[in-house]
Amino acid sequence: MNKSMKKTLALTASLALLLSACGNDGESGDGGGSGAKLQVVTTFYPMYEFSRQVAGDLADVVALVPAGAEPHDWEPSAQDMAKVKDADLFVYNGIVEGWVDAALSSAPSDKRVVVRASEGLTTLEGTPEAEEGEGAHEHAEEEHADGEHAEEEHAEGEHAEDPHVWLDPGLAQREVAAIEAAFEKADPSNKETYKRNADAYIAELKALDEAYRTGLQDMKTKQFVTQHAAFGYLAHAYGLEQVPIAGLSPEQEPSPGKMAEIVEFAKAHNVKTIFFETLVDPQVARTVAEEIGAVTDVLNPLEGLTDEEKQAGLDYIGIMKNNLEALKKALNA
Repeated sequence: MNKSMKKTLALTASLALLLSACGNDGESGDGGGSGAKLQVVTTFYPMYEFSRQVAGDLADVVALVPAGAEPHDWEPSAQDMAKVKDADLFVYNGIVEGWVDAALSSAPSDKRVVVRASEGLTTLEGTPEAEEGEGAHEHAEEEHADGEHAEEEHAEGEHAEDPHVWLDPGLAQREVAAIEAAFEKADPSNKETYKRNADAYIAELKALDEAYRTGLQDMKTKQFVTQHAAFGYLAHAYGLEQVPIAGLSPEQEPSPGKMAEIVEFAKAHNVKTIFFETLVDPQVARTVAEEIGAVTDVLNPLEGLTDEEKQAGLDYIGIMKNNLEALKKALNA
């Protein structure tokens, strides 16, 4: 039995006990129809930000995964489960939150609307080489908001589904639209406001998409090296190639062979920047950078904000703009 399945079974058993102790005291209202604010529970930062933008002042929106926490291996506490049970609307991305199915079945609610924001999107698949540390590239088909498709090319073997759809501003628009539809279902009396809020935010995402398209044209190179294989959607959307040191899980340690392969690739392609992220130990990226005489820089997968980022007033749009500037600098070095 693999680690993920063991964790899911343990979570299911513990949640049943926790919720039986909570009883039905957590049932709250009837959504937005009674004049009370809609209670919206989201999983991690992108889902929180997209939901907050749609909600405006009509809902209380919370994220379960706290600031500074890495969401891939996070699991809910008893207090988190009480929030899930009491929610009028529960928003999750899909793929990255392996605990969701067990949590929802263990915390049943007749009133709760659930939306998987990535539902219906064509997802990328990390190649077995990338996941096992034996190859540098990943290729897959993705569906951008404007209908563009990248070529699909898979290696033999099993593939892991890539959850990082929110890093393509075009697909982020699709997620916002799905979240808006869920808001309208949970609180139909305010659907015009939710639609207006969603349209305004989607317009910002369209402008961000255009900034990426124009900003990443005519780069000296199309290839960038990352510590974590989180940027496949972004790369495919804008004609770039992500070369990850490790696979889809940020906690995965690359093999010595993989490290040597990345060093050879970086030297051969004159790579001058190795990207790392804020919520994961950057030592692997620093080791590669030192080996080839490169610098390191942040490319943020927006899996969660640090306290410092929150204090600086940064949000999804702001960090994605920072990512764009970091890519432009690295690809033109």
